[in-house]
Amino acid sequence: MSSTLSQKQIYSEAGFGEKVPRGTRPALIVVDFSYGFTDTQYPTAADMWAQIAATRQLGDVARQAGYPVIFTTIAYQPWEATALPWLKKATGMAALRAGSRLVQIDAATGIQPGDPIVVKHGASAFHGTNLAALLCGAGVDTVVVTGATTSGCVRATVVDAVQSGFNVLVPHDCCADRAQPPHDANLYDMGQKYADVTDAADVLAWLQSLQT
Repeated sequence: MSSTLSQKQIYSEAGFGEKVPRGTRPALIVVDFSYGFTDTQYPTAADMWAQIAATRQLGDVARQAGYPVIFTTIAYQPWEATALPWLKKATGMAALRAGSRLVQIDAATGIQPGDPIVVKHGASAFHGTNLAALLCGAGVDTVVVTGATTSGCVRATVVDAVQSGFNVLVPHDCCADRAQPPHDANLYDMGQKYADVTDAADVLAWLQSLQT
């Protein structure tokens, strides 16, 4: 690797960072905007109010247009806290117990009774769930991934979405993390390899253009 090449040149010459084609049947995936991540009274949470507000705007428009708006949450049974390897590494996640307030979707997202909620037990919204089947059944070709955390469950969901055959958009102002450096680094990497990293205004304009 030449030291004279800029980071942008290195990625470009390697063939990364191309634009993602946008289809005509989108879905919005809202990853883990549950109280365990959004209500700062819990140690697993962070301040995500701005990202939730931006995501809600997209959800309202998508839902009105008839596009799926799908939420995810992590919820564990008590026995899983000692059985799952991830919870031995990320011990704080064991607090996300099924039936508790922490696993409920934050009402500020604007979630509606008809919106599906996918319950997951790991980072990716696809792993061990029926999310791919839901999307395929709805004829979805492009997913917009939002939520928390950027460096964890959002990233894992984006990677698995691509591997499941979907085009992926990630509005950066609809994704939240506990710290800025991992947020920025993972957005950059996703933008080079797996998704178009854009913003809520761009996605909103695209959704609206599909109705004209």
